[in-house]
Amino acid sequence: MMKLSPSRLACLALLAWMPLQASASLLSDNEARKAILDLRAKVDAVARELNARIDTKSDRTAQIDMLNQHEQTIQEISRLRGQIEVLANQVTRAQESQRQLYADLDARIKRLEPQQETVDGQTAAVMPAEKTAYESATAMFQSGDYKGAATALQDFVRRYPDSAYAANAQYWLGNAHYALGDYKKAIAAQEVVTTTYAGNPKVPDAMLNIASSYALLKDTKNARRILQQLVAKHPESSAAKTARDRLASLK
Repeated sequence: MMKLSPSRLACLALLAWMPLQASASLLSDNEARKAILDLRAKVDAVARELNARIDTKSDRTAQIDMLNQHEQTIQEISRLRGQIEVLANQVTRAQESQRQLYADLDARIKRLEPQQETVDGQTAAVMPAEKTAYESATAMFQSGDYKGAATALQDFVRRYPDSAYAANAQYWLGNAHYALGDYKKAIAAQEVVTTTYAGNPKVPDAMLNIASSYALLKDTKNARRILQQLVAKHPESSAAKTARDRLASLK
């Protein structure tokens, strides 16, 4: 802030006083003193006015500078907020992409990991693809597509010989051949059930299907033999009850 120093004020007073000095001899001492005091008062008044004007101008300049700085600060904050929003959106998209990636990865892992399934009352580890193949093949049989079912079931037992579904797939393969009227293939398929999967609950039904196939081939001797074995080995099964009725009719 600009101020008039005492030395400058003295200079101004001297300049104003010099014309009076030239005519000092024309004035008395009292008059000269009064004139000098009046001049000093005027100089002081002018100095105060000048300083006030300078102060006002300085204050306004400072206010304008502060307003400019404030506006610049607001603009900078707005720019930074915009950058923050852009970064936040990028982070959100990245997080969503990451979640989707993890979900896809988890789904792929699950397709590769065995799942616990209950098959014929027993809990077993089954691959998802294995289960899907079995269910697809048996669905064909249930829909009446016996030829398609026979092909799918044959492929299943070839690909998954140790599967928990293998015995069931072999049994339904025999039934598919039986439904197609190919009784020799039906007998061959069901004999695999009775030998390879001898402990499976499907064995009594497989034996009954073998006996039925022999009967339709007019081979009564083998039909009776299988029915007798069924009654002897699995007397408490529902298939054994049917076998007893059929043995009575074969006599």
